[in-house]
Amino acid sequence: MAVHVETLDKLERRITLTVPAEAINGEVESRLKRLSRTVKADGFRPGKVPMSVVAQRYGNSVQYEVVNDRVGQAFNDAATEAKLRVAGQPRITQKEQAPEGQFAFDATFEVYPEVKLGDLAAAEVERASTEVTELAIDRTVDILRQQRRTFGLRPAVEGAVETDRVTIDFEGKIDGEPFAGGRAEAFQFVIGEGQMLQQFDQAVRGMKVGESKTFALQFPPDYQGAEVAGKEADFLVTVQKLEAQNLPAVDEGFAKALGIEDGTVEALRADVRKNLEREVKFRVMARNKAAVMDALSQTAELELPNALIAGEVIRLKDNARADLKKRGVEQAETVDLPDDIFKVQAERRVRLGLVVSELVRKHNLQAKPEQLQKHIEELSQSYEKPTDVMRWYLGDRQRMAEVEAVVIENNVTEFVLAQAKVVDKVLPFDELMTAA
Repeated sequence: MAVHVETLDKLERRITLTVPAEAINGEVESRLKRLSRTVKADGFRPGKVPMSVVAQRYGNSVQYEVVNDRVGQAFNDAATEAKLRVAGQPRITQKEQAPEGQFAFDATFEVYPEVKLGDLAAAEVERASTEVTELAIDRTVDILRQQRRTFGLRPAVEGAVETDRVTIDFEGKIDGEPFAGGRAEAFQFVIGEGQMLQQFDQAVRGMKVGESKTFALQFPPDYQGAEVAGKEADFLVTVQKLEAQNLPAVDEGFAKALGIEDGTVEALRADVRKNLEREVKFRVMARNKAAVMDALSQTAELELPNALIAGEVIRLKDNARADLKKRGVEQAETVDLPDDIFKVQAERRVRLGLVVSELVRKHNLQAKPEQLQKHIEELSQSYEKPTDVMRWYLGDRQRMAEVEAVVIENNVTEFVLAQAKVVDKVLPFDELMTAA
């Protein structure tokens, strides 16, 4: 039977569905009979509750379930018959007037849009690359040394210098009054590592054990403590202890402590290079992928289904609440998060999802088994037991789906870079590694 589809807007459609009342009533009666075998009611033995009592207690809820099931099936059949790609869930409303012996419903919904990809050859995409230099290896080795440093007491006659760990008592006041978080005893921090505001860090430099000092500090306007942001405070600081850092020498013992079997510095540097090149590869790929996605988004033409945007907003809000909960925010599940703050991001994600899907379909860019295997192997190499990590990925469908999505995006990136006007840019190592 032909299905009449009414166009309401660019993507919005409506179908009128009819369901025989006899079919609904028959299914309701059948379900109530099955229910009567197990339902319990005061004054009756199990399985002996009269149908009239069962119908009175459960009739409305059972009828609601049956109608939902029947209407849902009728909608799916109609959408399939009309060859519609439905975006989101339909809104179902019952019509007041219906043919005799029928229930009638209007199903209002959106369909997926036609995606026009545009001319990729005309798109300009910046492709980044980065070299792992000897200087980058030196700095990484220095970081490894920092992670294994020790501290020893500095002579009392010496003043605090950069990289010293200081133990201080301090008290701050604004207009002569103490403020929350402005006082601490035996507080430790390392000078020059950005743990304290720069004015505070600079004021402590040169101080000796037992010395006290008063200085003014201007809190930045965007300081995380809103009650003191933008205000000036006077701090009294007393140094209780000074410790100088001791960095381990880069030698055989240091290399072996880092898991280098032969203990040579050359092998250590080779291992560092290998790890840096792997990290650089993933970061460059992520940057180039973002550039490709921007180009795709700008060249494609399509309408966005509101239902998909609404669904994406819900997912983003759920993710935000999960992040707040992880950060220790109380009652994170009930924090008021207006839809508007997620809408732009949701629209971008929906847009890119539709464009990428069309590109994958049109040019057969699906993830191949060998690509999935190779990507998992690359991910696993940065762990101590790569084989266990590979099994962890391969043993879970959700994790494999995430890997597949990444591989598909990589395929899309390579395809677009092969088609577009590419502008190559060499990024300094530090710039790549510090980029958000």
